Amino acid sequence: MQIFHRSTNTISRATIYGAIFVVAALLWALDEFQSSPYVTYAGVAHQQPVPFSHQHHVAAFGIDCRYCHTSVETSSFAGIPPTKTCMNCHSQIWTNAKMLEPVRESYRTGKSLEWIRANDLPDFVYFNHSIHIHQGVGCNTCHGPVDRMPLMYNYASLQMEWCLNCHRNAEQYLRPRDQVFNMRYQQPSSGQPVVVDGKAYTDQVSLGRDLMEKYHLRTVTDITSCSTCHR
Repeated sequence: MQIFHRSTNTISRATIYGAIFVVAALLWALDEFQSSPYVTYAGVAHQQPVPFSHQHHVAAFGIDCRYCHTSVETSSFAGIPPTKTCMNCHSQIWTNAKMLEPVRESYRTGKSLEWIRANDLPDFVYFNHSIHIHQGVGCNTCHGPVDRMPLMYNYASLQMEWCLNCHRNAEQYLRPRDQVFNMRYQQPSSGQPVVVDGKAYTDQVSLGRDLMEKYHLRTVTDITSCSTCHR
């Protein structure tokens, strides 16, 4: 006596295959969600106590990154400038601007402005600005076109996958050290070569490989090791 209808076998197989596709689709959706701006905040500008514009200060007036971020070449932390750095200029210009009252109040009281960090890594991740600058990683490689940002936002996801992509292919991103803070730096091409130590480079990979050797960059195995970033 046949208990189940013959179609049960077909239905069972279809259900199993369907479940596999459903699970795969859910995993894909979860991965896409994890890398979306909703989670990473990439491209999202935070509300700050003062609407500071890098576009205005860097692009319009040519202020170098290191004028405000004084420790970026020597410390693991780029440094948020103290209010007195702002007042070097704003004690002379825009002295009565309502928008800058929080800056003046901070200067008068000695209470720091509470800026929201746009590029903020988890506490379990070790990152050192000075190492990356010393190895020829430009500011806008990680931070994007900061000089064109009216309001600061994090340019990249800052997730481990994004970091590892650079660590595995460092030759695609390195530049001469004297160009690290050049926000309009262009990678070498046949139409626009980059000259380093008298040698003209017309492609990024050749330049990057020579810079890796010149700057004594550690091996890919070393810089992709877990303990490099998780200490």
